[in-house]
Amino acid sequence: MSNAPLLVYLIAGEPSGDLLGGRLMAALKARLGQGITFAGIGGESMREEGLNSLFPMTELSVMGLVEVLPRIPRILRRVGETLCDIETKRPDALITIDSWGFNGRIHNGLKKRGSNVPRIHYVAPMVWAWKSGRTKTLARVLDLLLTLLPNEPAWFEKEGLRTLHVGHPVVEGAAAKGDGAAFRTRHGFAPDRKLLCVLPGSRHSETAKLLRPFEETMALLARRFPDLAVVVPTVETVADEVARTVKSWPLPTLLVRGPEKYDAFAACDAALAASGTVALELAMAGLPAVITYKVSPLSAFVATRFLGLSLKFVTLVNILVDESVMPELLQDDCRPDKLAAAVEHLLTDEAARAAQRAGARRALEKLGLGGESPSRRAADAVIDFIRQRKELGNG
Repeated sequence: MSNAPLLVYLIAGEPSGDLLGGRLMAALKARLGQGITFAGIGGESMREEGLNSLFPMTELSVMGLVEVLPRIPRILRRVGETLCDIETKRPDALITIDSWGFNGRIHNGLKKRGSNVPRIHYVAPMVWAWKSGRTKTLARVLDLLLTLLPNEPAWFEKEGLRTLHVGHPVVEGAAAKGDGAAFRTRHGFAPDRKLLCVLPGSRHSETAKLLRPFEETMALLARRFPDLAVVVPTVETVADEVARTVKSWPLPTLLVRGPEKYDAFAACDAALAASGTVALELAMAGLPAVITYKVSPLSAFVATRFLGLSLKFVTLVNILVDESVMPELLQDDCRPDKLAAAVEHLLTDEAARAAQRAGARRALEKLGLGGESPSRRAADAVIDFIRQRKELGNG
């Protein structure tokens, strides 16, 4: 490669992708130092690593058909702006992270325009669960796919797409390194006081559905555990909305942001969380959790009836070991009485907490726990790929 710094263009569409992007950027900088620069779209994790986002990532952080529909015109405008920015900057590689609804349009748009920017996608769509035909879609527009799960490369390699399993960066994060005692001291919680960690999601479409049932769940738990306190870690995409809502909760509630989240995990006795990457972080922290999720009835109907989504579990920990390690209460089961009962079980049954920790450990080992850093493996794959492309171009 030449002496000029590499320019890598990254796009993340939601907080979990932003976290992956931030770790990948850190690994790339560890390998290349001043020999790499970044552009693209991301959130706070990627911003901390030096990304100046083209526009706020929050505009892309939405889930569910009904929730997405009103935003389609704006999203399509952002697709156009992003394509123009990529063509102007002419990066050495484009790396999109998850969020295929937006990122797929970017890759397809670049292909249609005849762009020669190498196209990489990080996090494979769950073709083993639904819409397996997307393997062909990705193979048509991508040059390289990096996957989190070991079973995924075979699905895409049969379509001729170069695919590498790198592992999940959650196993190298700080989720298992929190200081619970320091957190309790810092915030005035006695060592024996029960603490519940509540995570209502990182998208407005999630908090809009979950904050109300969570508030009613807290009211039920307050009757059973009058001394219970609640800790709510949040992220910038929904922080203001969450802060306004938890003020009226019937239990003492502390809102925390940033890396203090992991200290909160270590300090708490159990968690109630929206399904997503945070479930893996809770597993890493050894914090037993109840997982829930809710989308609009129409979105749920379309996903199951027309898109063919049919999963035994939605939480990756459960999927990886094919058993209900983390209790899941989804859609119609996302009711305050059921949520409160499940949380109470974890708060009062040490055997249930221990069983969940053991099952979560087995799942995390499948994601690379105990092996080489997944972010480093991803960074090495990206650098090797760019080098090979440059050598071919010079040849």
